Amino acid sequence: MANSIQFNPEQHIHFIGIGGTGLSAIARILVLRGYQVSGSDLNMNAQTEELQQLGATIFHGHHADYVQGADLIIRSSAIKDTHPEVISANEQDIPVYKRFDVMSAIMEGSLTVAIAGTHGKTTTTSMTTHVLIETQQHPSYIIGSVMGNTGRNADVGQGRTFVVEADEYDNMFHGLNPQIAVLTSLENDHPDFFATPNDMMQSFTKFVDKLPEDGLLIGCIDYELAQTLADKRYEAGLPVITYGFNPSADWNARNVRYNNGMTYYDLFVKDTFQGTVSLALPAKYNILNSMVALIVAQNEGVDLQDAIDALATFKGAGRRFDIRAEIDNIVIVDDYAHHPTAIKNTLEATRQRYPQHTLWSIWQPHTFSRTRSLWNSYLEAFSDAHHVIVTEIYPSREKAEDNPDITTEIFLSDLEHSSKFHAKTFKSAVDILKQNVTAPAVIIIMSAGDAPLIGIEYQKYLEAQSS
Repeated sequence: MANSIQFNPEQHIHFIGIGGTGLSAIARILVLRGYQVSGSDLNMNAQTEELQQLGATIFHGHHADYVQGADLIIRSSAIKDTHPEVISANEQDIPVYKRFDVMSAIMEGSLTVAIAGTHGKTTTTSMTTHVLIETQQHPSYIIGSVMGNTGRNADVGQGRTFVVEADEYDNMFHGLNPQIAVLTSLENDHPDFFATPNDMMQSFTKFVDKLPEDGLLIGCIDYELAQTLADKRYEAGLPVITYGFNPSADWNARNVRYNNGMTYYDLFVKDTFQGTVSLALPAKYNILNSMVALIVAQNEGVDLQDAIDALATFKGAGRRFDIRAEIDNIVIVDDYAHHPTAIKNTLEATRQRYPQHTLWSIWQPHTFSRTRSLWNSYLEAFSDAHHVIVTEIYPSREKAEDNPDITTEIFLSDLEHSSKFHAKTFKSAVDILKQNVTAPAVIIIMSAGDAPLIGIEYQKYLEAQSS
């Protein structure tokens, strides 16, 4: 279906769920290219406001009439066939597509750099985009969050490169036709979509297989499954560049050190020292992410030292170790970590950056299926935190009544930790912080849901106490 779509600026394109991360980015690209864009969503946000300022028509809520006059519809994965706007479109023979169907057409004519993986996609895509912008490559991009440097999740550039975060959920990345594919990591995730780890592996295999014979795979071989796919392509005599801390990687990070909030490492390519890289972000996983940006930039003809210099000015992405506030030596950080590996890595990075601070970890479990599938790994993820607060499970597409055996109470009873709290509401989480936190402290809120509201309320409290 994707290959049959032909976009032209005279079309009116309507988005159902336009405020979501994925659709708002596509809508922004099309608005900037001169398309007539409309969209509906139950929740208004910064993205819908900006789209409206750019000229899109935004409807608050959903109604069958909103699709009138549209030439095609793009809907989010959460929108069902029974949605009134979908039903209305079908009755009027207006074609309805998902992101999977349209991504390739949007990027047609560009050199597509598709960045996939179970962790690190957003930061890696942001870093890569930032380096290409700073080195005057003028890329287009679509990212699953807002870049700290640009304040946007998508933009249209005049260069040949289109950098896109390649989402595995709902097999969205199968709708891409990349010339460069990146595997940042590969671990079991999304059990609500991938019935087995093998199903997930097959999906990533199909993504890599979409590369043309002269296409480049960039893979982090610190992850066994990613190395398996890299080895398969290498054995076929096709272009591969590997990276990681693994000494056998083509691009290798060594001598990691931290100083004054900065991360430093020595970059080696084929065992030859290339220079020292500095990052304003903590954590070894950000070192891995940064190597992708350097590899892509060099592939595009950018001088490596220029790319290294550009990395030093990278500010991060929204909810990726995003420092919300620092008040009276208490730091509040938002992070998107919701997989056990991401949680463990994030807490380790926080301890490295704030070694003198007491670390308060607030975790909002994301979906019952993921919590059930990765239960034992979650139990081992919090060892670096001095205190652990766990909220109720964010259900997303699932229902609590269908999962009575998966609760925060049961998890906390299994969790072996000397200081653990159950926050049944966000207010109770804030109350726990009010009653127990003393400076110096860092509170990191790890959530793919709505738990950043805890940080917002606690910040208000600290500001009131400080005034």
